[in-house]
Amino acid sequence: MRREPIVLFDNGSHQCLMFDDLVSGDGIQSNQFLIIDHDQHLLLDPGGDLTYAPLSMELSKHIPLQDLTYIFASHQDPDIIASLDKWLLHTRARVICSKLWARFLPHLTASYLSKSMGVNTFDRVIALPDRGQSITLGKSELKAVPAHFLHSVGNFQLYDPVSKILFSGDMGASLVEDASPVSDFAQHLPSMEGFHRRYMASNKVCRLWAQMVSGMDVAMIVPQHGRPFVGPQMIKAFLEWIAGLECGMDLLTQDDYQLPR
Repeated sequence: MRREPIVLFDNGSHQCLMFDDLVSGDGIQSNQFLIIDHDQHLLLDPGGDLTYAPLSMELSKHIPLQDLTYIFASHQDPDIIASLDKWLLHTRARVICSKLWARFLPHLTASYLSKSMGVNTFDRVIALPDRGQSITLGKSELKAVPAHFLHSVGNFQLYDPVSKILFSGDMGASLVEDASPVSDFAQHLPSMEGFHRRYMASNKVCRLWAQMVSGMDVAMIVPQHGRPFVGPQMIKAFLEWIAGLECGMDLLTQDDYQLPR
């Protein structure tokens, strides 16, 4: 039996909900998020066909589905936004994504939507500039935070100043089956180390990102996969680790660029 979403934050008028058990079959575990402020709602990284049906059913228990205000796509991967055509058809939401990917979004929408349903993808897209921007949601203001090359070339994270949660996408992701907060960083490390070495572009961008986040008022870092980092001790441990990690281009040599035998 599917459990209720995890309530990350709720002060009465502002809520952050996490759905962590909607993927079935061969798909990789992923988290989907809903931020509600007064009468507006933002859905973060809704995923593809594996999550559309169960996620839309769960959302309808909390909000009028067609009144969804925004869909935020941190980057272009299938587990982020492959179900776009269904969300455009069944809601009035606008899609927020990097300007680098905005022109590619029509490839994710079926031609019948524009021909018979009158859905124009471009009219529904808010293209983020590279430095990010503020997003008004109800009476609050969210921040689209630059996280380029971590791992996508046009990558954004979402910071909520009310809850002080940084929704970090693939940064901090771990290959585990649950989304309980990290309690032992050293024990947790093996579940995310290989992923970050391969998927993050270089130590330089990791250090730049860590320096940015260390200057923010963050109570929780919540990735799209796996477990969140809650509280100053765990957040500091993660930032120090990622700032010192050799990854991506740092690890490549000429041996990685050879004609296959």
